[in-house]
Order: sequence, then structure tokens, then C-alpha cells
Amino acid sequence: MDEKIAKKILDETIGQIFRYQNPLSLEQAMLQFAFDVRLPQQVYDVKTNQPTWTASMGQNRYATMQGMQKMIEGDGNMRPARNLTNLQDVLGAWNEINFTSTDRQIGSKNVAESDGVYHSDGVYRSVDIRKSNNILFSDGVDGCDHVVAGQTSKRCNFVVRVEDSKDIVNSFNIIWSSKIANSMFIQDCYDLDECLFCSNIAGKRFCIANMQYEEAEYRRIKDIVARWVLQSA
Repeated sequence: MDEKIAKKILDETIGQIFRYQNPLSLEQAMLQFAFDVRLPQQVYDVKTNQPTWTASMGQNRYATMQGMQKMIEGDGNMRPARNLTNLQDVLGAWNEINFTSTDRQIGSKNVAESDGVYHSDGVYRSVDIRKSNNILFSDGVDGCDHVVAGQTSKRCNFVVRVEDSKDIVNSFNIIWSSKIANSMFIQDCYDLDECLFCSNIAGKRFCIANMQYEEAEYRRIKDIVARWVLQSA
């Protein structure tokens, strides 16, 4: 994973949702869509002084998970026993060997600038990603594909800005909702397809601000909204 591949994921996701070519750089997309998402921060490996990424800020010393694994495989990361006469001795010994692991990933590939990635492929600048592919600027997504700025959501595909939701497809800015498709700006809803700016409704199609429209008028307004989102970005 590098910035070129991450940009391709962003372009594919934006194109699928808005049906327009993505006008945003990676940095612009992060600032516009992930401004409230907890993202990994850059720190430095205490042993190599190389940059690395962590979700655990406020710690004293960091070391990459890969570096720590090499130490364990070498001598088991054990030290000769020594006399510990008081609490200060114990805390001092603890401080000598206590490193916070960074760049943590298990069973994953194509991961960059991320921490806490499990059984995933194609993850960039994200935290706590599980069984997902093609994820950018996200925190806590599970079973997702092509998600930008996702938070605590499951089974979402081609979504930008999704929070506390599941089973979302081809949508933008979805909060606390489920079974939403081809929609934008939805909150506290269930089972919607092709809806805009709706809240606390279920089982609807072609609605805008909880009002029912004919398909042609709905699509005219949706195009205006799509162009507005991308232009304002």
C-alpha cells in the first residue's frame, strides 16, 4: 500500500457514490471527510528513530510490532534476574523493557500508516480495521469494502462518512442507520433506497427531507446535491 494505491481507492469510492470523477487529493479527502475520525498518529521507533504509526498516544516509548517480534524470536526478550529491593527498582526495571507496539497488524497485507489491522487487505491511515478491504481514514470498521472515513460500522460497501451503521451501500454521510442504499445525509433510518436528508423513517424510496417525490424530480435534486458535496470539498 502506498499513496498511489490509496488515491485509486479514493477515486473508485467517490466515483461509485457520486457518479463524478473524484476532484480531491488524499489530504483534501482526509480533511473534508475524516475531520472527526480518530486516526493513527505518527511517532518514532525508540530503537531505530524511524517514523511509525500508533493509535495509543501519550505513551513514553514506541517500537514497531515487527521489531518487537524479532526481539522475541531472538532471545525471547528475557533479561537476567537482578536484585529488586524496593518499588523504585521494580518500576525502573519495568520502564527499561516497556515499549508500546506500533503498526500492529495480524493476517493483513497492503497496510500503511495504520494500527490495529486484522485480516484485512488495502488499509491506509486507519485504526481497528477487521476483515475489510480498501479502507481509508477509518476507525472501527468490520467486514467492509471501499470505505472512506468510517466509524464503528459493519458490512458497508462504497461509503464515505458512515458512523454507527451497518449494511450500507453506495452512500454518503450515514449515521446510526441500517440497510441503506444509494443515499446521502441519512440519520436514524432503516431500509431506505435513493433518499436524501432523511431522519427517522423506514421502508422508503425517492424521499428528500422525509418528503416523497417522483423519481425524475428526486434524481434532479440528487445530482445538485452530489455536485455541491464535491464542489464544497
